Amino acid sequence: MTRHATEPSSQKLKEALSYVRQHIESFPSIAIVLGSGLGEFADRLPRRSILPTAAIPHYPRLTVEGHKGRLVFGRIRNKTILAFQGRIHFYESDDLPGILFPIHLASKLGVRTLLVTNAAGGVNRQFRPGDLMLITDQINLTFENPFLPTGSAALPSRTNHPPYDERIQQTVLEVAAAQGILLRRGVYCGVKGPSYETASEIEMIRRIGGDAVGMSTVNEVSLAARLGMRVGGISCITNLATGIGSAALSHSEVTQVAARVKRKFTSLLRGVLERLPR
Repeated sequence: MTRHATEPSSQKLKEALSYVRQHIESFPSIAIVLGSGLGEFADRLPRRSILPTAAIPHYPRLTVEGHKGRLVFGRIRNKTILAFQGRIHFYESDDLPGILFPIHLASKLGVRTLLVTNAAGGVNRQFRPGDLMLITDQINLTFENPFLPTGSAALPSRTNHPPYDERIQQTVLEVAAAQGILLRRGVYCGVKGPSYETASEIEMIRRIGGDAVGMSTVNEVSLAARLGMRVGGISCITNLATGIGSAALSHSEVTQVAARVKRKFTSLLRGVLERLPR
């Protein structure tokens, strides 16, 4: 079988998987990736067990503020949940296999449902900092491909895999309505970073259909969907993108706004996880 360029070696994945299995009581069926400033959700999971990613063989190093670097296992409604408390960004290492390592690991652990979250800049002029956005689709402007075989110049399969599961989207909408949470809907655009976009770049993203922009998520989601996971996504709009808002952008603003909406965010996520099947 041809190994893909973004797939970790079987030995590395086997060693990481063996370590994790030795330190958990039950295998997760659902995983959630927690973005910048959103990791506190994992601290509230019942019956938690925690694995620092630094202790897991071959797990990529996390370096960005607001990403603790922990795998947190907990229980909600008799379902084992795996929370990735922090993620790896492309600009940290220029290493797409590293970004995707957690997704491969989750798949090998038996995860079949994945929720992704992120902090994003608002491109849609109706959005405001602190809004939550249900991701309905995505645009990949990282120009990376998780599926190209190693050493091959051939094009990957053109088979279409819709990245965001409609049933999960409906569940998120129902929970938000029941909790009285204003939930925006929109298309997430992923870029490499680390610099924030210029006003002209934001205008381009707006014209091609993007509602929010960030430096993560799109490659993780593409791989998860290809591996057979049902995927749902929520963005926390932490700032207005360049040219949409007048304020200078900073990572501290991202984490401050994420902290401000943590109660709403946590409530929504818990409600969704309670309703999702195993």
